[in-house]
Amino acid sequence: MRNTELIDFTVKGDQRGSLVAIENFKDIPFEIKRVYYVFGTKLNLKRGKHAHSKLQQVLICVSGTCKIELDDGKEKIITNLNKPSLGLYIGSLIWREIFDFSPECVLLVLASDIYDEDEYIRDYSRFKKLVD
Repeated sequence: MRNTELIDFTVKGDQRGSLVAIENFKDIPFEIKRVYYVFGTKLNLKRGKHAHSKLQQVLICVSGTCKIELDDGKEKIITNLNKPSLGLYIGSLIWREIFDFSPECVLLVLASDIYDEDEYIRDYSRFKKLVD
């Protein structure tokens, strides 16, 4: 699917445990300007349900698991985030719906820009018009 990619981050560690380091333009294709995380999501709820006009993101399930349905307007795929060394790059104009959160899920999001409500495309029919 266009504008998406799974990223396997390098895990470093020893007998004390593991560590993943993420650097701008090295491990991800943009400068990180915003970081947030989602946790305590109620069962059977979907999050996301939007696209972004320009924003790029990398989603990392640092604890637990969740699934993301990605839609580029032509194709839909579901990706399972189930380990803290796996990131999902989502570029602009990709609709996403996040679901099937495990109880201990913590979903970390690295974003290429600060929050801007005008950047969000929350209406699916508008999204479809933009990508067709």
